[in-house]
Amino acid sequence: MKVLMVLTSHDRLGNTGRKTGFWLEELAAPYYAFKDAGAEIVLASPQGGQPPLDPKSNEPANQTDLTRRFEADEAAKAQLAATVRLDSVSQAQFDTVFYPGGHGPLWDLAEDRHSIELIQSFIAAGKPIALVCHAPGVLRHVTTPDGRPLVEGKQVTGFTNSEEAAVGLTEIVPFLVEDELKARGGIYSKSDDWAPYVVTDGLLITGQNPASSSSAAATLMKHPALRAQ
Repeated sequence: MKVLMVLTSHDRLGNTGRKTGFWLEELAAPYYAFKDAGAEIVLASPQGGQPPLDPKSNEPANQTDLTRRFEADEAAKAQLAATVRLDSVSQAQFDTVFYPGGHGPLWDLAEDRHSIELIQSFIAAGKPIALVCHAPGVLRHVTTPDGRPLVEGKQVTGFTNSEEAAVGLTEIVPFLVEDELKARGGIYSKSDDWAPYVVTDGLLITGQNPASSSSAAATLMKHPALRAQ
């Protein structure tokens, strides 16, 4: 199995002067779920090279055994430092794609033409996709072949309004993931704040928050479309 993981290149948290980027657990947990299953992993980002890490995601309170494993894994860190440019990859090269979150994707991947077209091409090819935490927000402009929002009428989840309020960024982010998924016609559901929660609808798998990263990756690997290959 060959897995594409798409990370943000955006490092500015609105006008706060603070840094953002991808959330480490949301990369590390699925990365090792795929790697330990023998998958080949390619990391990509809009600008290529080293994607920005949200510094809060590597604070002690947010570290896990898998983030510590990643931080000690020189090969993984070297791969992260040399992500390929998103516009250089195509779905034909991969069996599936996974989008980690962090706040960064709300600014760049949500508006990135290559990301939008890539997701549409995976779905058109019958290949499952998974997005976790803020990453479901990158679906806001993704459409079906007849021009309808991809999430319309689909069961989805993503970072909740109450989780965003808890981290104090409701007025900073360009849009709220929960509100946006609902506005695009998604049948949005959620669990308790910070509790693992994953929803599958056809080829689309979404996870609510960082704690959902491992289960989202496990759900993806068990997807019938992948197991049939």
